[in-house]
Amino acid sequence: MADQTNSQMVFSNNFFLLAFLPLFFLAYYISPTKFRNLIALAGSLFFYAWGAPKFIFILLISLFLDFYLVKAVFNSTGKQRKGALIISLVLNIGLLSYFKYANFFVENVNSLVSNWGAKGIVNWVAVVLPIGISFITFHKITYAVDAYRKVHKPLEKFSDYVLYILMFPHQIAGPIVRFNEIADQIENRESEYTIDNRLNGMFRFVIGLSKKVIIANPLGSAANAIFAMQLGTISTVAAWIGILAYTFQIYFDFSGYSDMAIGLAKMMGFTFPENFNFPYISKNITEFWRRWHITLGRFMRDYLYIPLGGNKVSKFRLLMNLWVVFLVSGLWHGASWTFVIWGAYHGFLLILDRLFLLKLTERIYKPITVLITFTFTVVGWVFFRSADLHFAFGYIRQLFSFSSSIISPLTLNNRFWTMLIIAAAISFYPMFGSFQKKLDAIGSRWEKTILILKASVLLILLIICISDINGSDFNPFIYFRF
Repeated sequence: MADQTNSQMVFSNNFFLLAFLPLFFLAYYISPTKFRNLIALAGSLFFYAWGAPKFIFILLISLFLDFYLVKAVFNSTGKQRKGALIISLVLNIGLLSYFKYANFFVENVNSLVSNWGAKGIVNWVAVVLPIGISFITFHKITYAVDAYRKVHKPLEKFSDYVLYILMFPHQIAGPIVRFNEIADQIENRESEYTIDNRLNGMFRFVIGLSKKVIIANPLGSAANAIFAMQLGTISTVAAWIGILAYTFQIYFDFSGYSDMAIGLAKMMGFTFPENFNFPYISKNITEFWRRWHITLGRFMRDYLYIPLGGNKVSKFRLLMNLWVVFLVSGLWHGASWTFVIWGAYHGFLLILDRLFLLKLTERIYKPITVLITFTFTVVGWVFFRSADLHFAFGYIRQLFSFSSSIISPLTLNNRFWTMLIIAAAISFYPMFGSFQKKLDAIGSRWEKTILILKASVLLILLIICISDINGSDFNPFIYFRF
């Protein structure tokens, strides 16, 4: 999988770290409070335009139309109100469908026709996918639906609305911040703007950067090397190493990005929702989805699952609704059958949870249920990582074939093995609650010393990250392409 972020400004880019970020916060902090939204907006527009200058005008036009459509949704009644909401949803889902799924649809139509012995019937110039369109669309949907449900009145200023949608911390890869969660913070810039939030935000950002650069990158590099091999040359051991490397890469890459986004928002005076809560310690897939990409799960529940009937339907309909939600979730991640199968796979496991697995897992020793759930999750990641279904199913066969390989995985360097062990330790340590309690007790007893030590460690981590970025050409963000 090629690095798709070379032309885009990412949080782990030295231009962002050493130029954009210092200049942005210098302007932001010296500005009077009433101008900070405008500074944040200008920075966010620059951030987006850096990676997608051709799409910024299309995006702004759609935002302008949405701003007034949602005002109509909130202020009108009856059929006019519902009509304005439908127009807004059609506009946004239509743009997402065109840019993200048109290529997929045309390719499948032409492939189907070719199987009948004819040439492809649709001539098509491939559509370029605008960065962050999935997350931007979800934010626009929450804005419109929250206004329709009277959860919160729309913003008065167009500039504030554009800031909500395009705020650079969550612009590209989330977390998905519901409008009602942040609307008051946008309109009242003093509510969360404290020294503590700025310092805590800085700490959170550096931790997220370290998770991505120090841990995820070397794991991702190894996963790429193994997934680039021919299926016949991948042994069972190499296959497990490759998918375990990817399992921890995607967690530390995406949760690291979320940490950075939450930290940057805190430094700006905004509070974003948490997006991860140690998902790999889950006892079942239902719990996994309460801990993994939390804001996406909440969005799918409140804006798709509940409108489909939620739990207030027959058991069969409820189970089918679950499957539909996860099919949509899979397709949302990417226009490929691998993502559809990944979504269907998780939907099927959730159905089994509802039927009998939840009761069964309550009777089994927790470490065993965690290991079983982790194994199911790891196998699912094969679909998520593979370029096509043929490779995915072949790779899964290799996981359980117990075959030998021409290429030895032991050629992987010491840093890879060290980071793999550290990634596993960080992912699973919350299972040991007593250890966490001891850490909390030490932290409360030596608060000032811990603060100084924490600041020193974070400074060292920041220096290591910048050095690492300079010395490596492998620096992808997995969720940038979604």
